[in-house]
Amino acid sequence: MPTEAISTVVKMLGTLPDATQNQVIEHLQAYIADLQDELRWDATFTKNQSSLVQQAQLAKQQIAEGKARPLNINDL
Repeated sequence: MPTEAISTVVKMLGTLPDATQNQVIEHLQAYIADLQDELRWDATFTKNQSSLVQQAQLAKQQIAEGKARPLNINDL
């Protein structure tokens, strides 16, 4: 069941010419895809946050112990 916001958007789209409606839909699809990507990234980051913190702590420890060296882009 569409929400009031979706119904409003549909009504607004209905006032536009077909070609413009298609342009708006293309923009909405791209925007929604970006939002979904951000949501996936946020979920992945949240899921792995404790692991990332542990890895950062390990890196700091290795730097303090002199076991780390600066990243050289040419080594990649």
